[in-house]
Amino acid sequence: MLSRKTPMRRTGFKRKPDSPFSSLANRGTSLRRTAIKRRVRKPTVDEGAHYLAACRGEPCYLRIPGVCHLNPRDRTVVPCHSNLLEHGGGMGLKAEHRFTFPGCDLCHYWLDRSRIPTKQERRDATLVALGRWIPVRKRKMAALEATR
Repeated sequence: MLSRKTPMRRTGFKRKPDSPFSSLANRGTSLRRTAIKRRVRKPTVDEGAHYLAACRGEPCYLRIPGVCHLNPRDRTVVPCHSNLLEHGGGMGLKAEHRFTFPGCDLCHYWLDRSRIPTKQERRDATLVALGRWIPVRKRKMAALEATR
């Protein structure tokens, strides 16, 4: 039996220019009918950080009866994002930061994870909270801009 001392070199196939298979190398680009679409750029945290910062130190604006403590010094208040479709929220999607409002941990749980409320109850609670919060946030952000 014969054995080689050096392994065989791999070389690519050389296609003849008039071969029907010569165009297969560029098949992906030749069969594409439309241009490659660019992905929609997601906003970064820095772009909406002032909306999130405005929620710090505020009381809960959801105020769900029977759930909320209504404690103005509650340390569990966090920015709650709207889950409504018209605000850009949905399954696995978070709405823009301008659709946030302060909410305590119990109300936030009720809004996002609890199975108790209906869709209409969640929608009503979100719109009421945004209605209460947006004028306060405008005044707060105007005061912050004035100090800069």
